Amino acid sequence: MRALILALPFVLAAPAAFANFDSCVAGLRSAAAAKGVSGATFDRAMAGVTPDMKIIEAMNNQPEFKTPIWDYLGTLVDDEKVAEGRAMLRQHASTLAAAESRFGVDRHTIVAVWGVESDFGKAKGRWPLVQALATGACLAPRRNAFFRGELISTLQIIQRGDVRADRLVGSWAGAFGHTQFIPSTYLRLGVDGDGDGRRDLVDSIPDALHSTANFMDKAGWVTGATWGYEVKVPRSYSGATGRNPKRPVSHWADQGIVKFDGSALNGTGNAGLLMPAGRNGPAFLVFKNYDAAFSYNGADSYALAISLLSDRLRGRPGVQGQWPTDDLPLSREQRRELQRLLIARGYNVGEPDGAVGSLTRAAIKDVEGKIGMEPTGRPGEKVLRALKGGRL
Repeated sequence: MRALILALPFVLAAPAAFANFDSCVAGLRSAAAAKGVSGATFDRAMAGVTPDMKIIEAMNNQPEFKTPIWDYLGTLVDDEKVAEGRAMLRQHASTLAAAESRFGVDRHTIVAVWGVESDFGKAKGRWPLVQALATGACLAPRRNAFFRGELISTLQIIQRGDVRADRLVGSWAGAFGHTQFIPSTYLRLGVDGDGDGRRDLVDSIPDALHSTANFMDKAGWVTGATWGYEVKVPRSYSGATGRNPKRPVSHWADQGIVKFDGSALNGTGNAGLLMPAGRNGPAFLVFKNYDAAFSYNGADSYALAISLLSDRLRGRPGVQGQWPTDDLPLSREQRRELQRLLIARGYNVGEPDGAVGSLTRAAIKDVEGKIGMEPTGRPGEKVLRALKGGRL
């Protein structure tokens, strides 16, 4: 969970702030003590901690807000993710059934959150939470109060003993575990799912899945209701779009909007008309359960990824409308194929793992320039076709 605040821009800290990191940490010790964190706990956790400016850089590169939505969904809701998710549904059926019964949130949504947040536990993050949050608390002046609070929450977790300090590794913003709770959310909504008396979202899959269901329940999840569905909107429509404002289903029907297959709209409660790529892209009618998914991360791309992946895990189709691009996104397998083809042509892109980092982007830019495209570094279908077709 990377939280609503992460949509805001950050600036690099001034050199003076970096030099005064130790002074800042001393102030944090007093603030933590006021929240019940002992001096011994603080000193052990902060021993040897230094700021990492790569964390500040990461704050300015959030895929939910910078990546075109078709690229974002291309890797998070591909066939590979669906197959993995269905395997998790089978493997953890009893845990998921218990979470459904306890919180009223369906297993497909729980597993979708797990898949999007950490790729089913394979990508929990690499930043030591204490270092990441101390860096943010001292060197991110626009949101340092948030990071200070999350650092203190992390210290409270360490003091309680639910998760070992060395296991608290996650995102630069402090999200950790299988379903990426930020520390304050963990303290508020983390629950014991395996009955051992502890709340361990790092090493206990039942704890993580039950805690996710609890989050969605507290966010207003309506048991048995839909998150929404894809619709067709008349070209003449010129009204409001977005998750809000919400209107009765009858209002949208009166605008000539129908389900994508042409059937009549349905659903309980009010809905918003979401058009995440504008008037020329796919459209969705979204209900209260979509808002629950949105609250997990605060981005429409993220909430749509959760919602669409949960549908595909149920056996429903993915997005059927056309995204407004002539260069379609690549799945993870296609990205690995792209990297293998780049390696075969002498480019250094590291391991062909489907993760597009700086080396892969630099290679793509070079290929784009050679085939007459604007060098963007984006892994799209055009570059893949060019490499497969031997255009270099």
